[in-house]
Amino acid sequence: MTTRRRKRRNKLPAEAVELTISGISHEGRGVSHIEGKVAFVDGSLPDEIVSANYVRNRSQFAEFKTLEVKKSSPERVTPPCEYAVICGGCSLQHWDSDKQLDFKQGVLLEHLQHSAQLDARSFEVLPQIKAKTTNYRRKARLAVRKVVKKDAVLVGFREKYSSFITVMDNCQVLVAEVGILIEPLKTLFYSLNIADEIPQIEVAVGESAAEEDASKCVALVIRHLTPLNEQDKLILENFAAEKGVEIYLQPAGIDSVNKLFPKDDCNRLHYYLPEFGLDITFHPMDFTQINGAINRSIVSRAVQMLDLSDKDTVLDLFCGLGNFTLPIALRAGKVIGIEGSREMVERGAENALNNNIANTAFYAADLTSPIEKESWYQKNYSKILLDPPRSGAIEIIPQIARLRAAKIVYISCNPATLARDTAELLKYGYRLNSAGVMDMFPHTTHVESMAEFLLI
Repeated sequence: MTTRRRKRRNKLPAEAVELTISGISHEGRGVSHIEGKVAFVDGSLPDEIVSANYVRNRSQFAEFKTLEVKKSSPERVTPPCEYAVICGGCSLQHWDSDKQLDFKQGVLLEHLQHSAQLDARSFEVLPQIKAKTTNYRRKARLAVRKVVKKDAVLVGFREKYSSFITVMDNCQVLVAEVGILIEPLKTLFYSLNIADEIPQIEVAVGESAAEEDASKCVALVIRHLTPLNEQDKLILENFAAEKGVEIYLQPAGIDSVNKLFPKDDCNRLHYYLPEFGLDITFHPMDFTQINGAINRSIVSRAVQMLDLSDKDTVLDLFCGLGNFTLPIALRAGKVIGIEGSREMVERGAENALNNNIANTAFYAADLTSPIEKESWYQKNYSKILLDPPRSGAIEIIPQIARLRAAKIVYISCNPATLARDTAELLKYGYRLNSAGVMDMFPHTTHVESMAEFLLI
């Protein structure tokens, strides 16, 4: 009987190497060459010379992390966060924030050129949408782990190239009201009897008023693998009362989430779209955009692009809880919102009712499947808004095109799928009129973009 031996991975070279950075990848890593293959170097910028350590060494390419910058780019800045070098929550804090956004715009334009053969001179490149680049993140998942050797609990994002949790006391990317809680949360979880049974917490932040600088309402959803005893619940309640936060418990799947403190029946947070006078409510586990200021600007631009009147009937696909549907409804004659999640459809209807909006209707449908037989598809639409997930909307582009709407506005969180879908829309008689990027996730390589298509 023979046994298969597991193939040993080649041991990585321990010595640091010096690399000259010639460019940057779409993942935001410096590009160099070593031993005849491409080297991707985390933490480096074009035109720099760096000393770097191997992270991975594959047959076609190698990956490195920067140890020392020997020749610095003029675009390099001091990271706003002291943990930026090791923390995996961000990857571009060493790069000037305006240059980061230029880079993201370049990624979008490259994808459009490659997938749709569209030169940037053939459409309008929209002005970049930007806001503050620190304390912007209002949704996050933080890892939690009790480390016996350290006799401590860690709370934070995971390290780069590692499953370990970054040893951190605060965060400059999370909204300030959450960033300052990291150290107290470590102490809190250490005091619990089930400290080693809490793997993560979900953070959701709402607004107390429509003003951009209004105080924030913080909800923490604590995932726990074993039940809490009454003493642990009391400790959590006292913490929540002291810090002015809401606490939810999640003993199993998402349906098990329940509110622990305060003791009331309200499980909603709020965010506001003051330009439209809208108060949007959401459950802490609902999907919402993580950057409130950028979201306000995106909604404003999308509504302007649609150029609405009371004669327009608009189809809002992947509508979520009505982030675009409700502002559109205030300018259009009728809006139909479609979303895969029935719960989010109910949330959309709830928000329409709360804001006294009567010219909307929400439907649940699988938008990756044929939609021609859906009752809402049979209507005539003058304009369409698309806000799909990262996978894009390729499955329904032909069906959308058959509606012959005069204008389509497409919000994208993945320039590769936006470019792919653009190529498909071109086949069906649309032209790309304008496109641009928004800095939804500063200091990361995430590219948020918007495109406007007109029927020829």
